[in-house]
Amino acid sequence: MRLRVLAAMSGGVDSAVAAARIAEAGHDVTGVHLALSANPQSYRTGARGCCTIEDSRDARRAADVIGIPFYIWDMAERFHRDVVEDFVSEYAAGRTPNPCLRCNEKIKFEAVLDRALALGFDAVATGHHARIADGVLSRSPDAGKDQSYVLGVLTRQQLSHAIFPLGDSTKAQVREEAARRGLMVADKPDSHDICFIADGDTRGFLADRLGATEGPIVDESGAVVGAHEGAYGFTVGQRKGLHIDRPAADGRPRYVLSIEPVSNTVTVGPRSALEVTTIVATRPVWNGPAAEPREPLACTVQLRAHGEVYGCRAQLSGDEVHLTLDAPATGVAAGQAAVLYLGDTVIGSATIATAA
Repeated sequence: MRLRVLAAMSGGVDSAVAAARIAEAGHDVTGVHLALSANPQSYRTGARGCCTIEDSRDARRAADVIGIPFYIWDMAERFHRDVVEDFVSEYAAGRTPNPCLRCNEKIKFEAVLDRALALGFDAVATGHHARIADGVLSRSPDAGKDQSYVLGVLTRQQLSHAIFPLGDSTKAQVREEAARRGLMVADKPDSHDICFIADGDTRGFLADRLGATEGPIVDESGAVVGAHEGAYGFTVGQRKGLHIDRPAADGRPRYVLSIEPVSNTVTVGPRSALEVTTIVATRPVWNGPAAEPREPLACTVQLRAHGEVYGCRAQLSGDEVHLTLDAPATGVAAGQAAVLYLGDTVIGSATIATAA
């Protein structure tokens, strides 16, 4: 069946090859680049960031080579509200957000998909490395590039209108294909870090928006061992950049154990104190083929992008997902997503609230 497909083209190699494959398959494809910044020239330094003027030009050149119509959609205001402001407010509340996950949820598969469907498109195609079949999301065969985690927040309805043409390909295969197709982005570096923090200085970015507020760094006993200029500059599991005045009694490194935004207090301690086996998560999304787990379900959970996978038992209780891990996890931060899998298939996700 010939579909009308809107291909989101970031200006990178993945989205260019994805658009080319959809067009070659005989679908009616239109390329669109999302302008996410009111000041885009400041958003890339080398391979850092994305969504720059350079990227929009690369996306347009790729569309010309493929032979598809191309447009730029201004999403800067929506992106600033739903991704940038959310990022700042989450850190201010002592949580650790994932802005790429939020961008997929709020921009690419809410704002863009809603507009695409209203314009008569059947689906949105992106260059994400994940597999989808009959609306069911699974991991990519390229474990190092798998992006099913950051797509795990999408609803069944959103996934039913999504196409991921790179699902069965490795990154190396995508670059080779781009070169064969004459796409100039074949060797373009992947963007990394947070796209709206071009220099990679997250703490400085937050300080500019939240201001400096001095507070204590304390150990598990409550003794003050240092000071900071804003609890928002830390995340659970962090080891470096703590600026502690005196070493631990055993001489071992200290890690951030918790962040209390109300009292502006950061608590540090040994790595062993980071271990958790139970997690409570909110805002559940069930998007897999299985029903909501009203009884304990044996599955696996990924707790951060490209992080370790843990065996667990998951159960939905009211609006909360309760997870019991088979082995302790460390560095589990409130605000991150817990994405659940059966084998390689995503069955749902929720936002981590507490862990113990």
